Amino acid sequence: MTVSVPSGEATQVSPPLEEVISKAKAGYPLSESDCLSFLAAHQDTTQEICAAAADMRNQAKGSTVTFSPKVFIPLTQMCRDFCGYCTFRKDPQQAGNDLFMTPEQVLDVANSGAALGCTEALFTLGERPEQRYPEAKEWLEHRGFKTTLEYLTHVCELVVQETDMLPHANPGTMARREIEALQPFNPSMGLMLESTSKALYSQGGPHEFAPSKRPRVRLRTLELAGQLRVPFTTGILIGIGESRRDRIESLLAIAELHAQYGHVQEVIIQNFRAKPDTAMGDSPDAETEEFLWAVAVARLILGPEANLQVPPNLSAKDYQIYLDAGINDWGGVSPLTPDFVNPEAPWPALTDLKRKTEAAGFDLRPRLPVYPEYFLKTKRFLPDALSLKVSAMADDEGYVQGGMQRYAG
Repeated sequence: MTVSVPSGEATQVSPPLEEVISKAKAGYPLSESDCLSFLAAHQDTTQEICAAAADMRNQAKGSTVTFSPKVFIPLTQMCRDFCGYCTFRKDPQQAGNDLFMTPEQVLDVANSGAALGCTEALFTLGERPEQRYPEAKEWLEHRGFKTTLEYLTHVCELVVQETDMLPHANPGTMARREIEALQPFNPSMGLMLESTSKALYSQGGPHEFAPSKRPRVRLRTLELAGQLRVPFTTGILIGIGESRRDRIESLLAIAELHAQYGHVQEVIIQNFRAKPDTAMGDSPDAETEEFLWAVAVARLILGPEANLQVPPNLSAKDYQIYLDAGINDWGGVSPLTPDFVNPEAPWPALTDLKRKTEAAGFDLRPRLPVYPEYFLKTKRFLPDALSLKVSAMADDEGYVQGGMQRYAG
């Protein structure tokens, strides 16, 4: 199966926006022609689109808004790619003696997180550093591993066996055999699509020197995850040089894969934040109006049942406004570890997250790294042994046992 990504000029006249909104709210998938209605430049439609998106969210999700209590485990920050906005990656000289976290370090963080009520061990790491750096290859080989992904599989297994945490691996692009190896130890995995825009990997673009950010290889990983029935998190990045149309095309590509496999458990809409000492250090942050538009359009394209997330730490002053654009999740929030990808943006305190969510009329509930619909009353997605551990950590509705009372202290 090849994922078609719309491109070029429109060959059809888009229907009126009101018709498209009615179609989306009725639960029908939107076509490329439908989505062109969102690009109308002659009027300000953001407020109308946000209201429709919020209505759609309410239809399917009611008043529940979720987050995942997690620890962030940066297994390695070495990476073969160079992105124009990244401060996460380090070369071996910068990493020094910390080329990779050791199993002992991983388990220490996971157990510390579990003691604070966390359930997700988020593994974030650079893309295949052993392909660029001899130091990374030597470190792995000395410990009996050929690749970073083999080592990741090993530590994920340790976390499942020796802690009360559930891994969520986010290692970049993956081959079928690599997803299969991780599957018994990860109730969900993730890979940000970011964008299908060709401009981003052209000369001078932020992905020019990041071959793993090519849309076709990212979409292929999402497709393989679907074929293997892995609950999967993906998303798009707003404000790195893509157009509104690019965003629509990216969301349609995600929607197409989910329509075929039903495995996209969550879509993150993430706003760009400029970082000093990067190629895009002087670029403006994503504008609030543009971001609201993207979030609401994502809900209309992905449908009422989709789980839609905005990271609250990247909009610290006013993150609650995205509830008005149709989101139903805040993603991972950690009481222990920083966001190593965005270290300048601390997580909100859970008391603040709860207060702002409730002030907007919603109930905040902690979830596991896999959403309830992917393990509750279904055996389609999780291996049996992993399903047993997940179910033992969940309440009758599939959320974290004990709810927010686990974090009252």
